[in-house]
Amino acid sequence: MLLQALSDSTLAAPIADQGLSVIDLLGKGGIVMFPLGLLFIATLFIIIERYMGIGSNGKIDPQFVDNVKDFIQQGNLKSAESSCRNQHNAAGRIFERAIGRIGYPIKDIETSIENASQIEIQRMEGNLGYLGVIAGIAPMLGFVGTISGIIRIFFDISISNDFNISTIAGGMYEKMITSGSGLIIGLIAYAGYHLLNMKIDRFALRLQMAASDFIDVLQKPVASR
Repeated sequence: MLLQALSDSTLAAPIADQGLSVIDLLGKGGIVMFPLGLLFIATLFIIIERYMGIGSNGKIDPQFVDNVKDFIQQGNLKSAESSCRNQHNAAGRIFERAIGRIGYPIKDIETSIENASQIEIQRMEGNLGYLGVIAGIAPMLGFVGTISGIIRIFFDISISNDFNISTIAGGMYEKMITSGSGLIIGLIAYAGYHLLNMKIDRFALRLQMAASDFIDVLQKPVASR
């Protein structure tokens, strides 16, 4: 029994030593891992930058909207414009532009709000298009790395005439790392792209509701303008 236990422990030791850290595993992916790494960094940067940008510009404070409506009903347009400027966000700029059009036909004011909203939404979208590009490129780049690795494996076999399963399996698992990495990066970029677009869509819906209330106030009698 003792000899059997010692034998099992000596066999288990080499197996345990064969474990790889994540860094070592990624390093075996080859040169394709460098552009994949750059795509990963770009993906994280765009997601974080756009999340913060949309969060700061996409705020619509209900108290701000109510104050603007009250100022307009009182005919105090200067205070309404000042309140808009103090917001420092998309909603403030949109309503400031709309207030500047007060006195024109309602249709012109609605058009002004719509145009300003489209400009602000395009600003929010910013670099989101790059996430869509990365979501398509990263998996394909990873697949290219795998294919090139497989070609290399069979080329080496043809040169050395050494065909054994350990050589093929070892090379294959190393080259499949690029495909896995590319798929993960593409998935992160794809998810980030759609989640951030959902955040923009929610802002657009809130803005549309606030703009509708704003137009309703303009159609009511006011104290003086």
